[in-house]
Amino acid sequence: MLFELKSVFQNEGEEKTISYKLDISNIDIDGVFPFKTPLDITATAGNRASLVDLTLIVSFDYVRSCDRCGEEFTRKMKYKFTHKLARTLETDGNDDYIETPDFVLDLDETVISDVLLSLPQKNLCKEDCKGLCSQCGHNLNEGECDCDKKQVDPRLEILKQLMD
Repeated sequence: MLFELKSVFQNEGEEKTISYKLDISNIDIDGVFPFKTPLDITATAGNRASLVDLTLIVSFDYVRSCDRCGEEFTRKMKYKFTHKLARTLETDGNDDYIETPDFVLDLDETVISDVLLSLPQKNLCKEDCKGLCSQCGHNLNEGECDCDKKQVDPRLEILKQLMD
């Protein structure tokens, strides 16, 4: 989605808002396609004292498998991103601004980049997920299994003999 910003850049106090949906269901993250529904995006650009700020509100359903128990879960995600916009940039490598020399910004590229960089590194179905039993593979969130919990790692068996 191209966001035309000429009137915002040229008029102090001007503000422009656009809302749209972006389908990124084709994006593969570690062999998984976690974006089952389109992203809901609201972009607002405002000129305050000749400085143009962009605010992005992005919400979506994020579908992944839990890293501990393997169960698939869906989490509603909502992010707010802010950027400073400039017509031209000096060549000093300043990454604090997004350049918009023709008063037009490709929102899709900016949103996708922001969302992908903000996703969690560890995906848990719930914060206190108990995971799987290391012996039988039973999902411990569904209840305890019948495995012997007092089994000692054979490498530590010698320490048990010292305590007896």
